[in-house]
Amino acid sequence: MTTPAAQFTDQANRVSRDLRHRRLIQTALGKYEIVRDQRKAAFQDWSAARQAAAETKYDAVNHLDKYLEEFVSKIEARGTKVHWAGNASSAREIITGILRQRNARSVIKSKTMTAEEIHLTEALESAGVKVVESDLGEFIVQLRREPPYHLVFPAMHLTRGEISDLFTRELHSAATDSPEELTMIARRELRKQYLAADAGITGANFAVAETGMIAITENEGNARLTAAMPRLMISLVGIEKILPRLEDLALFLPMLATTGAGQTLTGYNSLYGGPRQPGESDGPEEFHVVLLDNRRTELLADAEQRDALHCIRCGACLNVCPIFRNVGGHTYGTTYSGPIGSVITPHLRGLQDWKHLSSASSLCGACTEACPVKIDLHHHLLQNRRNAAAQKPRRLERLGWKIFGAIVNHPWLYALARLFVRVTEPLHALFAGSRLDFVRGWTQSRDLPPVARQSFKNWWRHRS
Repeated sequence: MTTPAAQFTDQANRVSRDLRHRRLIQTALGKYEIVRDQRKAAFQDWSAARQAAAETKYDAVNHLDKYLEEFVSKIEARGTKVHWAGNASSAREIITGILRQRNARSVIKSKTMTAEEIHLTEALESAGVKVVESDLGEFIVQLRREPPYHLVFPAMHLTRGEISDLFTRELHSAATDSPEELTMIARRELRKQYLAADAGITGANFAVAETGMIAITENEGNARLTAAMPRLMISLVGIEKILPRLEDLALFLPMLATTGAGQTLTGYNSLYGGPRQPGESDGPEEFHVVLLDNRRTELLADAEQRDALHCIRCGACLNVCPIFRNVGGHTYGTTYSGPIGSVITPHLRGLQDWKHLSSASSLCGACTEACPVKIDLHHHLLQNRRNAAAQKPRRLERLGWKIFGAIVNHPWLYALARLFVRVTEPLHALFAGSRLDFVRGWTQSRDLPPVARQSFKNWWRHRS
């Protein structure tokens, strides 16, 4: 069986050579940055807004027990049934059990990365439940039988022509190059699914402790229909989504819209606090909230990297990451891609199996600078590397660094090593690209700089 690291390397080599793919992604993200910066300028003080958001999430995460209890007590008081899921398997069993109890055979589902994390759709389909994604991007990638490409833009790697061909093949629609017509094709199909669904499944962008409500922000209105049309509503919520107060949304909703999609405010912002109450005309008859841990409390126990739980899933770090732009979202092989995925995936899925993601970074710091809640992402990548090496040392690598340390700390050894490189430099030119090229691992993707004819030390000594 191929390891996640080997799969990543193979996919990265293939995708990074695909110039059409890279051009498509970089064009899309280039437009995003321009609009995002225009929206950031509308804030009175963007730096102060980031600091306020970071402090709010710090308070929420460091008092998670208190705020979770407050959230649960408030939302249960209005008739919502709350379930605690310690891991992915438990969450799948809880949701499958609820659907089985209500004899629900069809589900309409709005966008939720938490459901992707626990592979909920596959579990429900195995149990005989039909699942349809209602978000346009998620609907497209579901038809293609592939995972989302990006946290916010699931189908950003596809062109209009590819989507048109997909709809023609799967939905038997006429070919078109018009985004509006493609949207209407999906809308006509999805409206039928809303009417037929026995249950709706949503995620949550935030969970407000003060009022006992979940907040969902979206651009298409599909989550509202997912919550309003079926009689049964289930929301899967990561425990880190907690915010202390309702007024915190006044900061987090426009901040999420700005960094996530370059908008002033997302089109639809909804709060759900329970099932339909007496006298209300719409909403689900039964509402369940599943609070998911899935190793989040293990990350909470790590004081050094605990702030990774501050993430609001805006995707800003992906959008500015030079690695993501070149290798693409699917290359990561995990639910959460880009810098934030490289930080949290080793915690959620095992450090040794996923440590390679923390090395897939230039450590330029663009992700940390872009993060609206000031997560120290590029330093966490370094910490993951350190932790992986300490947990399972690689003897050959340690020996190599010891030799390197001895050379750079002893001038006569350094001079001898420099002489050796000077002497063997012609051999590299002779065997370049062959198996005898001893620096082939470097030169396959970059140039080998020539050795300077005069060292800086010698130049300094004779400069006068």
